[in-house]
Amino acid sequence: MSTGTHIPDWLGVLASIVLVLIAIGVSMRAHLGLTRELLWAAGRAFVQLVAVGIVLTLLFTRAGLPGALLWVTGMVAVAGFVAAGRSRGLPQGRRIAWVSVGAGTATTVGVLLVLGVIEPVPSVVVPVGGMVVSGSMTAASLTMRNLAGIADTQRADIEARLALGLRSEDAMAPHLRRAAITALVPAIDSTKVVGLIALPGAMTGLILAGVEPIVAVRYQIVVMYMLLAAASLSAVVATRMTRRALFDDADRLHRVPPTS
Repeated sequence: MSTGTHIPDWLGVLASIVLVLIAIGVSMRAHLGLTRELLWAAGRAFVQLVAVGIVLTLLFTRAGLPGALLWVTGMVAVAGFVAAGRSRGLPQGRRIAWVSVGAGTATTVGVLLVLGVIEPVPSVVVPVGGMVVSGSMTAASLTMRNLAGIADTQRADIEARLALGLRSEDAMAPHLRRAAITALVPAIDSTKVVGLIALPGAMTGLILAGVEPIVAVRYQIVVMYMLLAAASLSAVVATRMTRRALFDDADRLHRVPPTS
């Protein structure tokens, strides 16, 4: 089997702008009013990816494992901002997001490195770390958003439980379980149907690079398992921290603005 693959050159990248024009044409035809958004998204993606490509090239060639871990830490910081932004008004939302995403990422990547599953080199740690951060961010964001919404819509039920003498953790217990389960559904469902509905990103990338499918499968199995672990850890940490943030020292429920 040939290991060669055709990678688009810059002319090919420019030619792919036709696809953006198709999207714009469809938007205009359907009167969606998204022309400016599509142009901005396409232009921003181009600039961001080129900039990241340049930085990663320098990182891969000049920085070792410490540099790679520093880059992953930066991704965790950005992910915390994004996750907290989805649940504005939640007390200590940014801190909860950072700790939740950081816990899921550090534990998962740490285990992979300690067990020797991945190589301790930037070209491996950074892409793997990016996938882990993304999965952790999604789980933390969903958990925080769900609990913030529950604190607003189920306030009467929660306060009734508190009035009966229950502690905050007991009054919130059913809602905490539901929020964590909801946050983990995407990761669980993706793991169940991996390879049946669509070939996932890591496997597709390896196959396009000329790697034999059975070899790509081994890597994808590791990816799916690490995403499950990262999402689970982040969801549990976010659940516990959010519950504490929603109540004061006297177990009184804070008022949380409705999530948008």
